Amino acid sequence: MELMVVVAIIAILATMALPSLQSGKVRDQIVAALPLANIVEGPVAQAWAATQTFPADNASAGLPAADKIVNNAIHAIAVDNGAIHVTFGNSAYAVIAGKVLTLRPAVVDDAPVVPVAWVCGHAAAPERMTVKGEDRTTVPEGFLPFNCRGPGK
Repeated sequence: MELMVVVAIIAILATMALPSLQSGKVRDQIVAALPLANIVEGPVAQAWAATQTFPADNASAGLPAADKIVNNAIHAIAVDNGAIHVTFGNSAYAVIAGKVLTLRPAVVDDAPVVPVAWVCGHAAAPERMTVKGEDRTTVPEGFLPFNCRGPGK
């Protein structure tokens, strides 16, 4: 009887721990996949430094089509007025497949010499910087890396 109580307690604890383990694995997959976005950040930041405008799309940034920028967890990376929209797919976990994580450029409008800072997902802009582009993040908040969550989350 005591053994059955112990087994029941262990089962309850395991059931409670499972969602947090899944969230951690999904976050790890997102973090591991995001370095692919670095190849897109460079041309977007260079456009700002040269012209104080952002490219409208992949072609105007001198990049391949969105569906050509892929890896194991990323289905496509699209540029839209400076914002970078990363769509998860391929072998990504099912809970994020088809979901989008946006990286938006933050700039100091009257000082183009200041490098572009990248704001992930729902995160706030650095102080005295203005975020450009639309946040289209659809990855559920619980799966976002901590630096991509909104203030106080």
